[in-house]
Amino acid sequence: MRTGYNVPQKLDHRRSERRQEQAQRTRSHQSRQHSGECKARVALAAIRGEKTVHELAAESGVHPVQISQWQRAVQDEVPRILSSRRRRWEKEEEELQAAFYQQIGPRKVALDWWKKKAGLPG
Repeated sequence: MRTGYNVPQKLDHRRSERRQEQAQRTRSHQSRQHSGECKARVALAAIRGEKTVHELAAESGVHPVQISQWQRAVQDEVPRILSSRRRRWEKEEEELQAAFYQQIGPRKVALDWWKKKAGLPG
């Protein structure tokens, strides 16, 4: 089994074994599923600058590019999350206020009517 290079046959055999092992590892490797909590923790640590991205990658077993993507996602989504909560809260407050005014209106009319009937100044 000659490869065309001046390499002893023994080395060729070792190379092919390494290639087979590497191919087998690649085939058997399944991507890990990280929880949202883990992603958030790592991304926030990267945003805070507590450690470098490479240190965080070594600790968490995640590629540095993945950490940068999580970090960017957090930075992009936080303003939207906070503003939607604020809008939702304001909308709920307006709905509650409208419901109160709907209840107050008829009661005020009834109260005024009773005051008029009783002869109280009103």
